[in-house]
Amino acid sequence: MASNIIPSTVKNIMSGEKGAKATQLQPDIQEPGKDDRITTDYGVRQSNTDDTLKIVNDQSTGPQLLEDSFAREKIHRFDHERIPERVVHARGAGAFGTFKLLESAADVTCAAVLNDTTRETPVFVRFSTVQGSRGSADTVRDVRGFAVKFYTQEGNWDIVGNNIPVFFIQDSIKFPDFVHAVKPEPHNEVPQAQSAHNNFWDFVNLHTEATHMYMWAMSDRAIPRSYRMMQGFGVNTFVLINAKGERHFCKFHWTPELGVHSFVWDEALKLAGQDPDFHRKDLNEAIENGAYPKWTLGIQVIPEGQEHDFDFDILDATKIWPEDLIPVRNIGEMELNKVVDEYFPQTEQVAFCTAHMVPGIAHSNDPLLQGRSFSYFDTQLSRLGINWQELPINRPVCPVMNFNRDGQGRHRITKGPINYYPNRHGIQPPATANEGAYLDYPEKVAGIKARAKSPKFKEHFNQAQLFLNSLSPPERAHITSAFGFELDHCDDPIVYERMSLRLADIDLELAQSVAAMVGGPVPDKASRPNHGKKAPKLSQTEFAPTKPTIATRRIAIIIADGYDSVTYNGVKAAITASGALPFTIAPRRHEIFPAGSDNNPGSGVRADHHLEGMRSTMFDAIFVPGGSKSIETLSKNGRALHWMREAFGHLKPIGGTGEAVELFKLAFALPGISISQDTSAVESYGVVTQNKVDSSGFSEMVQIAKEGANFLEKFWFQISQHRCWARELDGLSSQVAY
Repeated sequence: MASNIIPSTVKNIMSGEKGAKATQLQPDIQEPGKDDRITTDYGVRQSNTDDTLKIVNDQSTGPQLLEDSFAREKIHRFDHERIPERVVHARGAGAFGTFKLLESAADVTCAAVLNDTTRETPVFVRFSTVQGSRGSADTVRDVRGFAVKFYTQEGNWDIVGNNIPVFFIQDSIKFPDFVHAVKPEPHNEVPQAQSAHNNFWDFVNLHTEATHMYMWAMSDRAIPRSYRMMQGFGVNTFVLINAKGERHFCKFHWTPELGVHSFVWDEALKLAGQDPDFHRKDLNEAIENGAYPKWTLGIQVIPEGQEHDFDFDILDATKIWPEDLIPVRNIGEMELNKVVDEYFPQTEQVAFCTAHMVPGIAHSNDPLLQGRSFSYFDTQLSRLGINWQELPINRPVCPVMNFNRDGQGRHRITKGPINYYPNRHGIQPPATANEGAYLDYPEKVAGIKARAKSPKFKEHFNQAQLFLNSLSPPERAHITSAFGFELDHCDDPIVYERMSLRLADIDLELAQSVAAMVGGPVPDKASRPNHGKKAPKLSQTEFAPTKPTIATRRIAIIIADGYDSVTYNGVKAAITASGALPFTIAPRRHEIFPAGSDNNPGSGVRADHHLEGMRSTMFDAIFVPGGSKSIETLSKNGRALHWMREAFGHLKPIGGTGEAVELFKLAFALPGISISQDTSAVESYGVVTQNKVDSSGFSEMVQIAKEGANFLEKFWFQISQHRCWARELDGLSSQVAY
């Protein structure tokens, strides 16, 4: 009825009758085709959009040239595409901490932060996903950002890195194309925060330099269990300069004290819906419980004279420096010990830049790094304004003295009539070398001006094979499954068919397995032979905790009315004493009464969560104490059985005592799983049981040992191992529905 009182002319404009709105928009619509050619924003056709203009010769790739207006325009336009959210790394979590130098690196750098072992340097670290928006989930398959801001006495130093040591592209001019391809597709704005779509796989197939990186991205590295349990890398090649003026190339490594651990894929998928904030909550939970996460800082160093001694270019960001050729030297330790006070002014407004370096640390001619240093600075102008470095979270702890003035968001007030140099009063002259000035290394550069790369940049497959060859059997199986999932989501046959064949450039068995899963052509021979070489420290299994520990592990204790309180109390106390976090889970979030209590108020324990409010995905291990009535109730509860089966399928340690062994038989009665029948503690495929237990003998001090004799020793060891991979390798996990 109401529509009758609106004039027909107005209705036509509002509803778009006869295509009025489409007609209005038509002059602004483009549909690029094969006959069109790439141009600049001012209409000039371009012959190359893959390489920045730089100095090159037949051996070396030199610095980029400021005159390259094509690259500057492309990156400049890209950097300003989004306001105010970060284009990439929008979804983040941060914390404050300290960095301590354990061993001076004065032999290779004069940077005081890496020389003075008496210092304690404050840091802020921001972890992030790359693809998703601020509202996306934490546990998606993605690269994770690992950015560290050192507030040194000589100024801010930023290591802006990732949890994977290589990247998809070699030259920064390709960054806009890569991010466009991995982001949601432009015609429908899907998918969010995942690479399982046509554009991403089309791009990486057409850019073989991405081959090494997408092998890492399909590995378990892309679904970390926690920010606290992943490595960090500077990714790019940097330069260290010592007091003698000697130059060394350097890569930076962060190695977690807790070891490197990941989710399994089904668990990551479910958590994205069940608890999309899992990683940021995990970081805060650990710090607030005093379990401060720690990383060791290591450096790989190559003297300037050995730059060309390798079969790869050390400036190529798609390549690692194998540790058997260039060992990592551990020199420092970082601890995160304070959560942020407010997310927006700290975690959201913190701004990093690879160009933030202190004396003794410098750029190399890495063509990705050089463009990043321009791009990061430019991005902060778009997001935060010209005075972004005056924001409290970004402000250095040392004095800032210069003649920069005014602009949006200016905080600093400078007294006096002088705002230029040189000036008649001699105010604020440049510093000398003895006063700690940043000095640029006098590198000699010779070559031709061209959009090109040195020859070693053109080899794209050797290290992809090296990575695959170096993985453990479970990790290799997970890569196969990851490709199967990703390419199954591509609905353009040309994409998954091409990728099925491309994988034969890496490994024939991998290509055949993936092609059979996704419907691509199954290759019958390798496009190039797998060289069979391996390298250390590429498999996660080589990064165990510095000592076996269950510290910070989240352990669910599942009970119902009638539970064995003595065992419950003993195990819970031992969990807490070991630095882990116990959570009581029950059919209701209320008081749960132990056996023999007659349900007297105050005699039981209050559950932290109920079975429907939490899932096994949110915990690292499960323990079930006995108690005949409790186990009878849980055995008739479908969700409780699902908890057991899902944890079993996700390869998590599961422990039970007394009557709980009957619950386990019901939940996963499989041949090959041994269950305790008496007072002995039995471990079988990560399931630890003890049928008859005198829990009064449980000690809060548990010695973690593979061959431990008692229940807690065996259970603690399984938790310290993170997963029982044998359960997957022997096919047991796939026999349980979860």
